[in-house]
Amino acid sequence: MNIRIVTDSTCDLPEEIVSRHAISVIPLAINVGDKSFLDGVDLTRSEFYTRLPDFNPHPKTAAPGPEVFTQVFEHLAHEGAQAILSIHISETLSATVNSARIAAEQFVRIPVAVLDSSQLSLGLGFIVERAAQLAESGKEVQEIISALNDLMKRTYVFASLKTLKYLRRSGRMHVALAKFGETLQIKPLLHMNMGKASAHRTRTQKRATARLLEWLAEYAPYEKFAILHAGVQEEAEALYQQVLSYFPQGEVLIAQITPVLGVHLGVGALGFACISKE
Repeated sequence: MNIRIVTDSTCDLPEEIVSRHAISVIPLAINVGDKSFLDGVDLTRSEFYTRLPDFNPHPKTAAPGPEVFTQVFEHLAHEGAQAILSIHISETLSATVNSARIAAEQFVRIPVAVLDSSQLSLGLGFIVERAAQLAESGKEVQEIISALNDLMKRTYVFASLKTLKYLRRSGRMHVALAKFGETLQIKPLLHMNMGKASAHRTRTQKRATARLLEWLAEYAPYEKFAILHAGVQEEAEALYQQVLSYFPQGEVLIAQITPVLGVHLGVGALGFACISKE
């Protein structure tokens, strides 16, 4: 069966992998005042992070509507797809997967299954890549979903943020909490597994990095592993030297977080996406 994979722009997959597996990536939107940009289409990542501190008003993000998904499903069916598996950022973080569900319920030309990845960034991306590989190997949709449900339990994304101000500006956290954190110079950490986004805090950047490395050691060894960063390539490369031993043999991946996530995390976010070995 010809099964095609659909995801969204928060997956952070390199274009090479997207092209290799013919994955359809639906962009979320970044709105700045009366201007709207499609994530990964209208703004380069480098340009976005250079401009982010000075955007006025601060950008807002928006999920694609069901009609966008319907158009993609129609296109894939026209190309000969016999079934579609649409995998998206955790519904605890975005309404994207709900738009996909609405479109899938209304689409009758071929079967469409929708999966909440429970993840973001390359946590989602790694899950999508595995889905594409399983589809190419001849697995049926339910077999793929079953395998992904196991994979999701072993998938983690965790990162430190330089500041809380971007979460405050984007409206994703209580203003009083943001101001309290900045007053005490608290360094926030975010941890994501199985749709549960938990927040942690330390008093210094040194301690924040140490906590990331503690998590890294806790979940090792890895079958997939990547460093994530938001506009701080040099810091990511320096961190790479500290964690080189964790990378699966022959694999080095440093990925810049897509702008639609950067709106909320801000310049300077630095962390990891990984899948523990069984």
